[in-house]
Amino acid sequence: MEETQITPSLSVRSWSSISTQDQSSISTQDQSSTAGQASSTGPQPSKPSVIPPPVKSKGPSSGAGVRRMHRIIAEDAEWSVAIVPLLTELCIQHIVKNFQNNPILKQLPPEHQKKVLNHLSPDLPLAVTANLIEDESYWRRCCTQRWPVCHMDEHGGSWKRTFFELHLENLLKHFIPSTTDPEVILNLLPLCRNYVHTIRVDQFLPPVHLPPPLRGGDQSDSGSEGEMEEPATDYYQLGDLVAGLSHLEELDLVYGVKDCGMNFEWNLFLFTYRDCHSLAAAVKACHTLKIFRLTRSKVDDDKARILICSLLDHAALEELDLSHNLIGDRGARAAAKLLGHSRLRVLNLANNQVRAPGAQSLAHALAHNSDLVSLNLRLNCIEDEGGQALAHALQTNKCLTTLHLGGNELSEPTATLLSQVLSINTTLTSINLSCNRIGPDGGKQLLEGMSDNKTLLEFDLRLSDIAQESEYLIGQALCANREAARQRALSPSHFMSPATAKGPENPVG
Repeated sequence: MEETQITPSLSVRSWSSISTQDQSSISTQDQSSTAGQASSTGPQPSKPSVIPPPVKSKGPSSGAGVRRMHRIIAEDAEWSVAIVPLLTELCIQHIVKNFQNNPILKQLPPEHQKKVLNHLSPDLPLAVTANLIEDESYWRRCCTQRWPVCHMDEHGGSWKRTFFELHLENLLKHFIPSTTDPEVILNLLPLCRNYVHTIRVDQFLPPVHLPPPLRGGDQSDSGSEGEMEEPATDYYQLGDLVAGLSHLEELDLVYGVKDCGMNFEWNLFLFTYRDCHSLAAAVKACHTLKIFRLTRSKVDDDKARILICSLLDHAALEELDLSHNLIGDRGARAAAKLLGHSRLRVLNLANNQVRAPGAQSLAHALAHNSDLVSLNLRLNCIEDEGGQALAHALQTNKCLTTLHLGGNELSEPTATLLSQVLSINTTLTSINLSCNRIGPDGGKQLLEGMSDNKTLLEFDLRLSDIAQESEYLIGQALCANREAARQRALSPSHFMSPATAKGPENPVG
């Protein structure tokens, strides 16, 4: 702020133009008046007379001179024009502060709802927020606070679904039978039943067993270290959980313990028969289940038959993954039976103990199946006897698109029959024969079959001992097939000329 102070000035003549006599008379008058004041109040020390400096006029006229003065006001960092917040802001602050005891959200206008949600704490009880808040930004904050790395695309593209699925999986991973209260999980079901579609649990903790007290004088082990007794209480039973999730579509389980360190015991990785029967009953009762994976859990033939028996005539099941277990021919026969009593589209028995009889059972079912599109028998031991049976089945099968037979000790006889399959089959798009003993002659047979094939797009022949020339020519044929497939995808009505569709000399897109 600035103030203007007007000082008197001489209108006719400036101070400097006054004569010396006039100045002395003015000075004498000042002194006499000063002396009069001093005589009335007593003796005073003499003060020199002060003559004001001349004032220069800044205006164009010779009128009154003006002196401009500025007053500086110190700034206050906390000073604000709005001393009292708006009533709306006070209400929003009150709602946020008391949201746990009195959740008010739906009654507010949309712009006020957004402000409330932006200020709510992610630590609010799920009983308050689960069925009330649908805002994705709030659930995103809840996810990123607990799990720094979240893949929302693995959970249907929803942050709310991501939170509840990860939260439930975390509870299951750390549940200790006979120690953790089951109500911790059961009380969550009414809150998450509409949002959990997938459960992926890569460990189940066993119950904690305290060592029995030693009796007097009994300091030695009564049995060998190799003896194992099944625990009296098994892993967490999923029956009540699965029954309470009305939208469950995928179940991916591993029965075992991670990071056990020096506490390793074989009982930590023991999928018991009680566990198997309980899981089979839970899966059978889940009519919405589409994908069932049970891997790395030491599932043998008997347990596989129990599980597969519960899946017979399951209307919704589309994918079964029992890879990395101990399943042999009897389990493979049970899987073959399942192909005839379900609409299974994907079957994965990789890294098991399936041999030729089991592969023959699967081949017989495959010859009459019209639903299965992917079969994975990688890392088994079906040998040529099983491989030839599968090749015969593929001559009549019209639906399988992906076949993985890597690491099965196959050789030239299987390659010869597969060459015939390639000449007549029009549905296979991917075959994997890696890590087998196909040999140079087998490679030539496969090349001959590829010359008449127009649909195969992937053919893995790594570490199969075929000649480099055959491998190169097969690769060129695959490039031509991929180019033709790309053209069909761009223009479904496009028909390639015979000259274009014929040779490896076609350009690769």
